[in-house]
Amino acid sequence: MSARHPIISVTGSSGAGTTSVRNTFEQIFRREDVSAVYIEGDAFHAYDRDTMRRMMVEEPNLSHFAPRANLLPELEEVFRIYADSGRGRTRHYAHDAVDAAHYGIEPGTFTAWEDFPPGSDLLFYEGLHGCVVDDNVDMARYADLKIGVVPVINLEWIQKLHRDRSFRGYSTEAVTDVILRRMPDYVQTICPQFTWTDINFQRVPMVDTSNPFIARWIPTADESMVVIRFKDPKGIDFSYLISMIQGSFMSRANSIVIPGGKLDLAMQLILTPIIMQLVERKRRMA
Repeated sequence: MSARHPIISVTGSSGAGTTSVRNTFEQIFRREDVSAVYIEGDAFHAYDRDTMRRMMVEEPNLSHFAPRANLLPELEEVFRIYADSGRGRTRHYAHDAVDAAHYGIEPGTFTAWEDFPPGSDLLFYEGLHGCVVDDNVDMARYADLKIGVVPVINLEWIQKLHRDRSFRGYSTEAVTDVILRRMPDYVQTICPQFTWTDINFQRVPMVDTSNPFIARWIPTADESMVVIRFKDPKGIDFSYLISMIQGSFMSRANSIVIPGGKLDLAMQLILTPIIMQLVERKRRMA
């Protein structure tokens, strides 16, 4: 953790909805004139797409969820350097033709490494491994605000299936194979991170999702509820949140449940003051 150079880490599985959460953070950053530098977790995959496919032939259970398929020591080093100095570097991964055209590279490959621009207020990470703690790395110790995005598993699979088929051109069979291959690493690497997160947002559909592999539509926000869990509820004004978010209620002493359509409002109410505390503390020390 760093008062001078704070880090925000948003962690979730593939298809969990971390990109939507990033969009809310970006709205807050623009409104509050916060200058952020960004890391996409996919930038720290260890292998490009073709290399990963060759390796999976030799090791069928290998997945991008696995630490060994990612540059986690290098990612931890970027966190450490940024916390110390506000400097660091990252790159981009082209998932599809749209990304490839934007970055000027082939799909499934990486851009060159680039240094962060100077003068940022904070570092924002969004990806699979922002809170990994194991024998080799401790990502969680560097992040000042750790957010988990954790829809119930069937909803997560529905979202991944629709995204990968509609936007990345994969078949249902190919996506299902990926889900099955990733399951051990999901249990061993992804789930434990949510023990370390400060706030978890878990969307729960209120419609039948019992067979996600044949679902024709993603449950809408209005067909969902969201459980928001605070690791340390001290200082959270639950009465204020309930008064501001119609239809919300507390389910436990550290948890509030809100209608899914109110998620953006809830995130704005909860996260804005936390972000501004980090930034104001940084600016006071400048």
